[in-house]
Amino acid sequence: MTWTWGFALILLSIIAVPSLLLSQKPNDEKLLVKVEPYQVWIGLMFCFWGIWGIILTILNIKSLITNPIWFITLFGGTIFSTILGYTLGFSLINKMIKPKNRIEKIEASELRYELAPIQGKLGVIGLILGTWMIMASFLFI
Repeated sequence: MTWTWGFALILLSIIAVPSLLLSQKPNDEKLLVKVEPYQVWIGLMFCFWGIWGIILTILNIKSLITNPIWFITLFGGTIFSTILGYTLGFSLINKMIKPKNRIEKIEASELRYELAPIQGKLGVIGLILGTWMIMASFLFI
């Protein structure tokens, strides 16, 4: 079942890629606002799942000796899943923290639009890494 980590990363990346496409068109901010709630909750879920994967990978550090390529792939994939999930879930995390003044709210709103192209680029990298994780799970385990 180790291929599930790669499959999950591919799913997360597919969710992140529309941000890249929507950030290229300034007129489509309405679409970005419609897509965001789904991205946020799924991203936050994958962020916590990535943290769990990092913990499991560290607990199984003995596999670094027996399967170093798979260990490095899994560790890198779970870290990447955590980072991508965090960038997707950023606006919900920001709402939970609740900015205190108006300037912080404006800065958080601007940061959300700045993160959109980064999310898309991370999504493309995540597609490649997720595919490699699936292939490596069959080749090295």
